[in-house]
Amino acid sequence: MSSPDPVAQARAYQASLLAALGDNDPAEAQASTPAAIRDLLAGAGDDVRTPPEPGEWSVLECLAHLTDGELVVSTRYRWIVAEDEPPIVGYDQALWVANLRHAEDEPEALLAVFEALRRSNLALWKRFGATHGERIGLHSERGPESYDLTFRLGAGHDRIHLAQARRALEAVRLSRSRS
Repeated sequence: MSSPDPVAQARAYQASLLAALGDNDPAEAQASTPAAIRDLLAGAGDDVRTPPEPGEWSVLECLAHLTDGELVVSTRYRWIVAEDEPPIVGYDQALWVANLRHAEDEPEALLAVFEALRRSNLALWKRFGATHGERIGLHSERGPESYDLTFRLGAGHDRIHLAQARRALEAVRLSRSRS
């Protein structure tokens, strides 16, 4: 059996994020994420830390991943805007969630970091998106990615992991109701 083609995997990942965004404005989609997280946290209560199954992320871990992702993309945006074809490093999201022990984090602290980074990233987009959208970074796993593409991928990323967090919460509650 042949190993998966990394280029095909990268393109499939990009396509899944872009499909989650659809034709929506990426800035509007990203601007709505903090409120969606707040609503999710308000409704999660004590279930925020409970993973739906062993090895799956809890609502809190999904939020932590969104926060890590916002931190990572913050640097990517700035490198792409400020430098000529900078290298963009990939990262292993599962290792970050596990090794940074995000299951121990406080939801409000993560949300505060996320919101501050998101405000800064949206302000950067407003300032440079129209004039620097075609500038590229060279992603270590996916190859050349423009600022515009990176920004749209970020919006799709939000939607995918918000949906994951909602599914986690539903699964935890369903499991408890069956007990």
